[in-house]
Amino acid sequence: MKCDEAARLLPLYLYGELDFDEEERLELHLDGCEPCRMEVDRQRRLNDLLDAAAVRMNDGMLTSARLESRARLKREPRLDRDWWTRVGEMFSVRFARLPVLAQSLGAIALMAIGFLGARMAPPGLFPRSGSGSMADVLDPVASRVRYVEPGDAGRVQIVIEETRRRTLTGRVEDEPIRQLLMTATKDPADAGVRVQSVELLKSQCGSADIRNVLLYALQHDPNAGVRLKALDGLKQFASDPETRQVLTRVLLADNNPGVRTEVVDLLVQHREDEMVGVLQELLSRENNGYIRQRCQRALHDMNASAETY
Repeated sequence: MKCDEAARLLPLYLYGELDFDEEERLELHLDGCEPCRMEVDRQRRLNDLLDAAAVRMNDGMLTSARLESRARLKREPRLDRDWWTRVGEMFSVRFARLPVLAQSLGAIALMAIGFLGARMAPPGLFPRSGSGSMADVLDPVASRVRYVEPGDAGRVQIVIEETRRRTLTGRVEDEPIRQLLMTATKDPADAGVRVQSVELLKSQCGSADIRNVLLYALQHDPNAGVRLKALDGLKQFASDPETRQVLTRVLLADNNPGVRTEVVDLLVQHREDEMVGVLQELLSRENNGYIRQRCQRALHDMNASAETY
């Protein structure tokens, strides 16, 4: 981890908002970086000062505010017959001078509203039923206040961010499901989502685009569990030149011994001359005893020296 990334994660670390892997990486960086440790201490002291200077509200303030709001609401004038009430009365059955005409016009208006609503609704809003189709279930909208700005005459402007959750159901080979799973493999916020997505996609490795997604996850995902899942799906393509190039880079660059062990076991199953230099270079830097032993045995089987020249 570099210092700029550590500086970005420090506020989340102090408030306990980092996941286990990010917190462990940050603490490893702090162990060896004196300036970042000093910055952590500085921010902790600043937070303590801010907590000490926080305004303490009177216990009765909330109660008085509620009573005042209730009194103001009572003083607000009420409209006995607003426009929505009048529209509702038009659709009700009652004895009037022209009940048939009014109700006919109301029925025509309802049909027009339904037709225009269906035409203007975004694609995929309503669920489709039937064999082989996917079902969309809409959940309530989640809102989050992003910006608040006071205005003139007691008015206030609030910017909210709304997220509507949808549940999609289908098979892994369905194209929309595949696309969403491939997108989920790069979700930076949830390693569990990435692990499960890679686990589902590895059965579809015959597709080149999915194989590329797994190759990317193996090289760049920060979570070792995700990388191991991607590696498991790529085992059947160990003889493919592009896959072997990626495996070679991972063998020399990955910081997890478990990933390196799996990669070296996979690569030595297909003994090729270009692997001699890779294994010799790995021996010069590897500290894991099992990996060193595996490399030495593979070099011996290929009649190659364990030393680099």
